[in-house]
Amino acid sequence: MDRRMSPSWRKPAGMIVILLLIGVWCAVIVSFSTIVGAWHPAAQLVFYVVTGIIWITPLKPLLRWMETGRWR
Repeated sequence: MDRRMSPSWRKPAGMIVILLLIGVWCAVIVSFSTIVGAWHPAAQLVFYVVTGIIWITPLKPLLRWMETGRWR
């Protein structure tokens, strides 16, 4: 039996959502730059490392949805 898979719209839609997520997250973090810039450099490092990791958390369900169509 020859079943051909049709292209899914979820992958391009998911890529657009990921790019929007990155853009919005960067804008939010940059908006804190004047406040964070006054901190000690070690505190700035911790802030930017933590916020640089936090944005990844919504990617797992989004990537799962892109591949399978299910959130869980």
